[in-house]
Amino acid sequence: MTGQSFPAPPLPARLWPLPVLPLLWLLLASMALLALTTGSSGVSPLRMLGAALSGEGVAARDWVVLTGIRLPRLVAGALVGAALAVSGALMQGLFRNPLADPGLIGVGAGAGLGAVTAIVLGGLLPLGLLATVGAHLLPVAAFLGGWGATLILWHLSRAGGQTSVATMLLAGIALAALAGALTGLLIQIADDQQLRDLTFWNMGSLSGIGWQRLAVAAPLILPVLLLSPRLGRGLNALSLGEAPAQHMGIEVERLKRWTVLSVAAATGAAVAIAGGIGFVGIVVPHLLRLAGGPDHRTLLPRAALLGAALLIGADVIARAITPPAELPIGIITACLGAPVFLWILLRRARAGEV
Repeated sequence: MTGQSFPAPPLPARLWPLPVLPLLWLLLASMALLALTTGSSGVSPLRMLGAALSGEGVAARDWVVLTGIRLPRLVAGALVGAALAVSGALMQGLFRNPLADPGLIGVGAGAGLGAVTAIVLGGLLPLGLLATVGAHLLPVAAFLGGWGATLILWHLSRAGGQTSVATMLLAGIALAALAGALTGLLIQIADDQQLRDLTFWNMGSLSGIGWQRLAVAAPLILPVLLLSPRLGRGLNALSLGEAPAQHMGIEVERLKRWTVLSVAAATGAAVAIAGGIGFVGIVVPHLLRLAGGPDHRTLLPRAALLGAALLIGADVIARAITPPAELPIGIITACLGAPVFLWILLRRARAGEV
């Protein structure tokens, strides 16, 4: 985004009197410690450290539980939560609407269609290909479905070298409806076990995520988390409108393209490994705007921290309520996020904004 340089538009001062960033780091560290020490096996890092210091040695089972199950699950929760929260903040900046979320561009619906296709029709693949893909079939299909929906949406919203945000919104709604209809058709031919798998995937879970799945998702999510603050100045300018943003030296079309691609990559990878998890992308950015103001240069990294902490905490609750069984994490985020979302709606309605 080059061109004539103008100062960024003035933004309101921080509304929360305490420093936000240190509090978010403290919250994330606390949630991470809880995640590593919570579980039905009774394994904890403190117990392992005590065993090592006493000379007894760390039991192989304890080591496997901590490093092979809980630690990758913790990293997955942090990546998925951060990806969803940052994607929500990017979408809200692009559409200039604090109630926008990544679902508006059809990534979630496309990923859901890909996952349902893999679950219902995956058995029709040749045995050699099925054996090669193995456990990666579902996340790969979900990611390809999300990206396919994004590419179609981008093509539909382009006209005369320009990208219409309004067309993108309407086309995203239409594509989500179409993906939902195709998903319904596949559900009609699914058997009982496939229906159970579909239900569990749609509610989201971090269960079973290992280092191999993270090795596929992390290269897609981490660059978005690291580079998204570079879009902050452009999104701040875009809040004034496309024409004023262009006069401030922002390449608006490039900004739109990178924003949509970032959301597609991060959300697609997150949904691919964790399934459908709602409300994180809407609630987290809005709360941070209330606490620290709307400046996207600071909002985006803060959203990553709070989104990661929120999803790790929700996973801890999902594991702690009915051990050794665990609730789908999407149920927890919905129970936490829905009341906050209603409060946001009521607050905006009283202010005459909706």
